[in-house]
Amino acid sequence: MTSDAAQPGFGDRLLRALGERIPLCVGIDPHAALLLEWGLTDDVRGLESFAMHCVEELAQTVAVLKPQAAFFERHGAAGFAVLERTIQAARRAGAIVILDAKRGDLSSTAAAYADAYLRTESPMYCDALTISPYLGFGSLEPLIQTAIAHQSGVFVLAETSNPEGAGLQRAIDSDGLSVAQAIVNAAARCNAIEATTLGSVGIVMGATIGSDHADVSALRGPILVPGVGAQGATPADVAALFGAGSTVIISTSRDVLRAGPRVGAIADKAKQIGSAVIMHRAS
Repeated sequence: MTSDAAQPGFGDRLLRALGERIPLCVGIDPHAALLLEWGLTDDVRGLESFAMHCVEELAQTVAVLKPQAAFFERHGAAGFAVLERTIQAARRAGAIVILDAKRGDLSSTAAAYADAYLRTESPMYCDALTISPYLGFGSLEPLIQTAIAHQSGVFVLAETSNPEGAGLQRAIDSDGLSVAQAIVNAAARCNAIEATTLGSVGIVMGATIGSDHADVSALRGPILVPGVGAQGATPADVAALFGAGSTVIISTSRDVLRAGPRVGAIADKAKQIGSAVIMHRAS
């Protein structure tokens, strides 16, 4: 595997990928219904065929690929092995890999998750990992410190697009801030310590959260924005939400994946959405 010293920091790698490739994050979400739509079996063989087809079609041109760990885990140890091969193949092809696993726990358990996914020498090493702060932002310290030390990154759930999240994420804390704003502020403090163009601590903010979302102007980190496509949001909506000053990674899964399995179809769909992203960035 690549050593820590041999690669630039996560923020630099991400900015380069977004500048040189299709500026889009495509999820690799092999859920049972989609496997069947593709004419594949809902087992490990179907899982691997699906995942590797996505890598072959997308990993050389799309900036970011985001495997959803749960859809691999449901197939047991063999599914984990496919996930490992998917991560490695996508990274070899030059894509930034964000593992969507939403990990989060206390002390030694959080450190073990960090060892599994954020240490360069791990066979499951990915460029970044989604993590949950809802055991308290301080519980994320082992994950954040490991990410910074090993040139990887994290994306902290801040304000998600599912309606169930608003009651917690928009609740007001003892300092008069929404919980989401407190999370964004904590991520910003982490990035302020790093002497890089773009920090290693990103956040997740859904594309359908509305215009009264948390203020991200001081973040100095990337914003992963799911919800474009099947959930109803468009690249224009995202451009209106965050403006030109933020490093935004638009994430889509179903809109691209449902174009398969014909050879070239999901690559063409990713290019189409990527063109819309570029257009609205420039406007």
